[in-house]
Order: sequence, then structure tokens, then C-alpha cells
Amino acid sequence: MFACFLVAGTTLASFSLQAQTSVWRISDGDSDVYIAGTVHLLRQQDYPLPAAYDQAYVASERLFFETDIGGMSDMGLQQRMLRELTYQDGRSLSTVLDADSYAALSAYVESTGLPMAMLQNFKPGLLISTLSVLEFQKLGFTPQGVDSYYFTRALGDGKPRGELETIDEQIAMLAAMGEGYESEFVMYSVKDFSQIGESIERIVQAWRGGDTAALSAEFIEPMLEDTPVLYDSLLVRRNNNWMPQVEAMFTEDGTEFVLVGVAHLVGEHGLIEQLQNKGYDVTQLGFD
Repeated sequence: MFACFLVAGTTLASFSLQAQTSVWRISDGDSDVYIAGTVHLLRQQDYPLPAAYDQAYVASERLFFETDIGGMSDMGLQQRMLRELTYQDGRSLSTVLDADSYAALSAYVESTGLPMAMLQNFKPGLLISTLSVLEFQKLGFTPQGVDSYYFTRALGDGKPRGELETIDEQIAMLAAMGEGYESEFVMYSVKDFSQIGESIERIVQAWRGGDTAALSAEFIEPMLEDTPVLYDSLLVRRNNNWMPQVEAMFTEDGTEFVLVGVAHLVGEHGLIEQLQNKGYDVTQLGFD
């Protein structure tokens, strides 16, 4: 989410040699579960997706996403999110951030043409999420990412859909993001924004190529070094909460297709390594 990425040569070389995708088939010997890493925003040029995604979709009876994507468009929910994700107690960014991080944030916001006053009451999670989306939109990305694409397709095909966490859990996670270390969180994110334009092609290539080493090095390691609390709340706790749900899918009839942000799949605490450590047969699907 807030990361630097490897140089194009390293990522592209790994992609061409390994010819992998960010889709895995997990088996317990009797049944399969497909798990795919997603990018939440993509550009038109990033389609079509690697064929392995459709392979998993066609082979599955049910799809599971991080949360209820359809419910996110409810107007009542949007209003409640705004209440939960903004300060309602007299605090503001100018009071919770130290002088250096507030100055860096103000300079960055000014460079985008946004008025800082419009963002003053945003909690850090909403602030950085909003600024991230704006950065990606400037680069041609839209909300039609992998999750949205397959949610819409499953809706049209009448395939059952589920989620690994509720919308309320996602709101609570976003509301708590950066709490207690607001200045470090904001400074880390603003620094990352300055590099995102240079790295975007490498981001997409690492994801498309299922380059777990590059993804781990560029998503996981910087987060562990710079904001370990964020790493724990954003990835570790949620992955640990999702693992029992994924394992329960092996006891159900049919095959499931689980789609979550690709950062949840890599690294020591990622879902793929956790499933491998529990003895499941894990196969990374190739790029056709």
C-alpha cells in the first residue's frame, strides 16, 4: 500500500523467467480452494487479467472478498463512515501531528491543489486512503480493480458471494489506522507518495508476475522497518482472522475462490506461507 518497488529490470526478469501469476490453488487432498492476490485499482490497459484468474473463477462455485463490496455503495453507510473516520472530539490533524509531519503534509496537499482546511478533521486512515486514491487516479487508475471486476461478474452469473470481514470491521480498522503514531504514519505515507509515479509499472508487473520475493521485499520489509504497528494491524491480525475461515472452506461442498489484496498473500505472515506451514498442497498457477 505504501511501498517502494524494485527496479524494472529485476522485476521483469523474474516475471519472464518464472512465468507465474498471483493465483494459487490450495488443496487438502480432497478439495481445492483458489486464492488470488488483487490490486484494488487498475487501468484499462491492465486488462485482460492473466488467464489464471478466469481459470480459478470458472472452477469455483463461490467467491469470497475482503468485505461486502456491494454494500459499500449504500448512502447511509457512506454517511456513517464519514462520522467514524473524522474527528468529532475537537481534535484535528493540526493538533495530533507534530510540527515536522504537519508541515510535510501541508506542503504535499498544497502541491495537489487541495485546500488543507478540507482535510483537517480527517483521521489519518481516511486522510491517507483519500490521498492515495487521488494519486492513483492521476495516473489513470480507476476503482475497477480485480475485486470489483469479479464481484460484478459473479453478480451477473449468479454465483454466491461472501466476505472475510464485515464492513464495520473495515471501518474500525481504518478509523484506528495510525492512532498513537499519527506523525510517523503520515510522514511515511507522504514520503511514499513522492515515489509512486516512478514505481507504478513495477507494481503492476510484480503483481501480474506473482513475484512473491519482490512483493515481500517492497511491501512487507519497508512496513516492518518503518511502521511495524501498521504491519501488525493491516496485515498480520487480519490474516490471522481470515485463516480459520479459509480452512473451513475445505469442509464445504464445491470450490471457493478467495480474492484479497496481494500484500496479504506474501511474507512470513501471509496466507500462502501460513497454509504451506499447515501442510496444505500449494501450487502457484502459471501465466498462459
